[in-house]
Amino acid sequence: MSVSDVYPAEILKGFAVALLEAAGAPPDNAAVVAEALVDADIEGLASHGLLHLPMYLDRIAGGSVDPRARGEIVADLGSRLTIDAGNGLGQVTAERACEIATARAAAHGVAVVAVRNAFHFGAAGRFARKIALTGQIGIVMANTRPMLPAPGGVEAVVGNNPLAIAVPTGGEPIALDFAMSAGAMGKIRLAASKGEPIPEGWAQTAQGEPTRDAFEALRGTLLPAAGAKGFGLAVMIDLLAGGLSAGAIGEAVQPLYGDAARPYASANLFMAIQIEGMRPIAEFEAAASGFSDRIRSSRTAPGGSPVRLPGDRAAQARSRFDGFCALGAETLEALKSRARRLGVTIPVALADEGKGRSNHDPH
Repeated sequence: MSVSDVYPAEILKGFAVALLEAAGAPPDNAAVVAEALVDADIEGLASHGLLHLPMYLDRIAGGSVDPRARGEIVADLGSRLTIDAGNGLGQVTAERACEIATARAAAHGVAVVAVRNAFHFGAAGRFARKIALTGQIGIVMANTRPMLPAPGGVEAVVGNNPLAIAVPTGGEPIALDFAMSAGAMGKIRLAASKGEPIPEGWAQTAQGEPTRDAFEALRGTLLPAAGAKGFGLAVMIDLLAGGLSAGAIGEAVQPLYGDAARPYASANLFMAIQIEGMRPIAEFEAAASGFSDRIRSSRTAPGGSPVRLPGDRAAQARSRFDGFCALGAETLEALKSRARRLGVTIPVALADEGKGRSNHDPH
């Protein structure tokens, strides 16, 4: 990573907040979104980070995202609720859904919160982990516009719908988070922005031919992870999130980087399961912790990397965090462009390449 690519995380957050507030977001909504995006970059998930903020701002300007919305509860059955997000910023409505789910699970043992008319919320694992940190099991899923073909097909018919499951361990939760495509769309967009190829097996062209060209992948279809298994999971997530919320399913969900005046119309589902009562939480956490220790200590193949569990990479990135955050030049330039458009002052540390890293050597 070059010197010009690393900047103080707090300055990036402040800049993101200023941009969102200038676009019409209240300070609390702006802070929630900025923190989530920068945290993703800190954790090495650039495909879920500030890369998306210029698009958020464009959609606010286009009218398809309401930066003031927090979501309205439209059905409340105690342990089952539906929220109409009102096309609000996704992280804001996801945070609220998590808060409601954990509170209701504490009262009822389990809670399911379905969300319709939602917007992009970044990494699903962030919110499943939030639930797990309360001592509950968290399950989060969302649907996207169609990107995957059915096995043997060439037409995109279902999204690469992400699923996250997190369980408490008494320490850092075990947090699984994956989309149903072999490679995440955000990573393909990132590769395209850098002019880099994508791995074999991630996508096919519009004609159904395998491709490693990120731009061809964006024009074609993503391939499901594990073939028919990933495709089947994507279908069921669409039906659970979109179906239970009375929201959009399949091609009713719009392209995230499409018409800025047309709502994205994603649907989400948040589940919280109270462990205490089924068994003592300390027993569950001890079992989960012991199991994870056994897996991490398992023998590796010759020349293999250390064994990791779901969520370990992000957790390790958080543990190494030294106050500085990597950010691609293309993303930074896009943010500066929106700042000039909105009349937001560009922080000195971001104004010229390298200023954010003066005398800093993180590695």
